[in-house]
This record gives sequence, structure tokens and C-alpha cells, in this order.
Amino acid sequence: MILGGRESWLRAKGSKNESKVSFVELFFDLVFVFSISQLAHTLAEHFTLLGGLETIMLIFAVWWVWVFTAWVTNWLDPDRMPVRIMLFVLMFAGLILSAAIPEAFGEKAIFFAGAYVFMQVGRSLFTVYALRDVSPANHRNFLRITTWLVFSGIFWITGALLEGEMRVVLWLAALVIEYAAPALGFRVPGLGKSTTADWDVSGAHLAERCALFIIICLGEAVLQAGKTFAEQPVTPLIIAVFITAFVGTVALWWIYFQFGHERAAHRIEHDDTPGSLARQAFTYAHIPILAGIILSVVGDEFLFAHPHDRADIHAAAAILGGPAVFLIGNLWFKGATTGRPPLSHAVGLIGLALLLLTLPMVVVYQLGILAAAVLVVVAIWEFASLTRVVPSARSAGDH
Repeated sequence: MILGGRESWLRAKGSKNESKVSFVELFFDLVFVFSISQLAHTLAEHFTLLGGLETIMLIFAVWWVWVFTAWVTNWLDPDRMPVRIMLFVLMFAGLILSAAIPEAFGEKAIFFAGAYVFMQVGRSLFTVYALRDVSPANHRNFLRITTWLVFSGIFWITGALLEGEMRVVLWLAALVIEYAAPALGFRVPGLGKSTTADWDVSGAHLAERCALFIIICLGEAVLQAGKTFAEQPVTPLIIAVFITAFVGTVALWWIYFQFGHERAAHRIEHDDTPGSLARQAFTYAHIPILAGIILSVVGDEFLFAHPHDRADIHAAAAILGGPAVFLIGNLWFKGATTGRPPLSHAVGLIGLALLLLTLPMVVVYQLGILAAAVLVVVAIWEFASLTRVVPSARSAGDH
């Protein structure tokens, strides 16, 4: 924890702590418990096409600021005091960003955009300084990254100062710029382009960081179900809804954690271009996983609030859409890390789509039970198929 030279700020390659997630990283993640809660409640209160678009944009922003920090702490050691202080500063800014989420497209736009740009650019500038004369290749990488983030930041701040459609358009442009940048190698005139060979990452560290983030999201689903259940009068129907919400969340956990996270870490650790695989599997493929969990939380809110209502496309968008988006993300994630997307997940998507045919015949709580049943079948199928094969062949995918 002594300051030392900047060389000491980097994680020691080959040491037992290289892939270890530190306590300060877990502490940093607590801010995002608040973010996920804010996103879920905002979507539930504005469950329209426009509200959905705005929430999706906010999800993309929250994920991007978190995952960029996860990549940075893949190289920088959070147990070193300067890095730790940097994370504490980011936490404070993240708290402002999270608090502004419900009114991000309203009166608190400048707080959301300002905090976001500060986190992205500030963290990147700190990393540029930390890597100077220590890791020349990564130093150049973060110079390029900083340039792109400053460019997108102009759109974030300008959008916050405008209103209505112009804000949406400018913030969409900012997200397109930031999400396209890695695919373009962060190319900058005079600085060149980053290559996947430049990104020497610890797959085990990134896998654990993303897994812990998913735990945060699933924890919000559990907390929301418990909080809502505590506020409701105890009836057989409410108990059934509570059990349904809990079983559905457990099934989501099982689908993600039973095999996917472990195999991904192993594959990236032994891949010739770990940076390229990590970018696809963690930076991008986890976005629909995150969005699916948040949408599932909204679906649980609908189950508790309107259990007897006739199920319609509005309710189905959350109750069926959440699990469907989650399965799409896992198909992408597991396909990228095994080379073979699991058949169970594809069949689960078909099952959820077929449940749309039941809408004229079921009420909301019945649709929730059916959706949870599909997730349970997917979890059992994958578990059964992969436990039948020898351990060395598990990475091949479902049979």
C-alpha cells in the first residue's frame, strides 16, 4: 500500500494476486447496486417505447462506465493507494450518476452526463499517467481511448444542455461513438490503432468481476421481490407470486453460473488473443444479460402489482422479454467462449416465444409461472447435458 514508483501501481504478472478481485473493487461495485435499482424502477414507471429506449440508453452508459473500470483494474492494482483513491473518487461520481438516473432525461441531465464524462475521462487520464514509461503499448492504448472518450463527452454534455429529441439524438450519438471505438481499434490520427494483441488481460479476473456484477443484478431481483412481498397482505396468490419470482431468479443464476462463467475464464486464460475474446465475451455479450435481469425485475413488479389482470403484450414484454433477452446474452457469451451456443438456450427462446400464444387465455401471474418454468427447464437441460460428458469435454457445449 506504499506509494512507490508507478511500476508498483500495476498488478504483478504471474503472482497469485494477478487475477484476485480486491475488497476495494467490491466496495466500488456497491454504487452499482443503487444504479441497477434505479434503472429497474425507472423502467417500471416509464414502461413505454420511449421510456424503454431511454432506459436502454442508460443501461448502456452504466455498463460502459463499469466495464471500462473493470478493464483498468485488470492492469492497475487497487491495493495501491493512488489507484484506491481513484476508485473512491469514481464511487462518489457514480453515486451522483446513479441518483440522477430517474431524471436523466429531465432536470438532472447535466448531473448524469457530467458525472458520466468525469468518470470516463478522469479514469482514463489517470491510467494514461499510471502507465507512462511503465507500459508503453498500454500507455498509447489509453491515449487513444482518452481521445475517443473526450470526443463522445462533447455529445454527452451538449445533449444535457439541450432538451427533448435533441438530447436523445446526441446521447445516442455519444453511445454509438463509444461502443464503436473498440471495434475500430480506438484509431486516432497520429497515434495509430490498437490491436487485440495489445490487450494482455487476466481472463480469470475479468470473469470474476463480471460474475460479481451479475450477482449484484440478481441481488436486486431478490431484494425487490422480498421488499414487495413484505409490503403486501399475505394471501395464497401473493405467496405463489413470491415463490415464482424467487424460482425465476434462481433459474437465472443457475443458467449463468453453473457452467458459463468458469468455462469462460478457462478459455480466455488459454487463448492466443485473450483481449479479443474478453472484449466479445465480457464487454459486449454481458449487455443483454444485464438488460435481461433488469427487465425481469420489472416483470416481477408487474406480477405483484397486477397478478389477476389479463396478460397482454405489455405485461409479456417484461415477463417473457426479460428471460428472453437474458438467454440471448448467454447464447452469445457461451457461444463466444465455447464455440458452440447451447441448444438448451435456443429451445428456451422458442418456448418463451410460444408462450405468446397463451396471452388470450392466461392472467399475469399464470404467465409468470410459465416463464419461470421455461427457465427451470433450460437450467436442468444444460446441467444434465453437460454433466453427462467427461470434464475435459465440457467446453464443447450442450449435447
